[in-house]
Amino acid sequence: MSAGVHAESLERDWLRRAVVVLRRPSEVFDALRDDSDDAADARQEPVLALVLLAGAAAVLASPVARSLLDDPARDGLIVAVWAFIGGIVYGFAAYWAGGALLLWALRRLGSDRSYRSARHLVAFAGAPLALSLVTLWPLAVAAFGGGPFRSGGSGHAVVAVGAAAFAAWALALLALGIRVVNGWTWVRALAAWALVVAPGAVVVALGYV
Repeated sequence: MSAGVHAESLERDWLRRAVVVLRRPSEVFDALRDDSDDAADARQEPVLALVLLAGAAAVLASPVARSLLDDPARDGLIVAVWAFIGGIVYGFAAYWAGGALLLWALRRLGSDRSYRSARHLVAFAGAPLALSLVTLWPLAVAAFGGGPFRSGGSGHAVVAVGAAAFAAWALALLALGIRVVNGWTWVRALAAWALVVAPGAVVVALGYV
């Protein structure tokens, strides 16, 4: 097999895994243990897609989004553009900072994984958030129109519960990913997970104050 064909095959495998991680996460996290340059290069596109989609979903679930349509001059297009731009900023901030925080936690527990490996684990663990962008939000708009984006509008509680469920799913994948990628026991993996989640929860809580 030529180098070019091999690279294309790896890229296809990782694009598939960006979806498979939602159904068979252990299989994908086991593959993520390969931190070679070839494997890391092959998963750049799915990592980018997951980061952008998860970032957009996160900004739509933020308190700021609940009043975007209070101004009659704004419409659905403004919300979409805002979510796209915000998704880029928020997604990559979470990707780089979250990867750094995860690396710190892993090193505290004795891991020798790289910063790149930690970032990619964060990206794949965020797959449920990416899924929420193409499931929760279209359904919310279909059911409540612009309600979720207006102060006092309809659908806020439903969206909040749905977003929380997807976030919990992502956190569960992060814990599983830490365990599988590092080959750790659940106790050790959850200790590292707690070191990541605790400061992350504080940051999120401050955003809702």
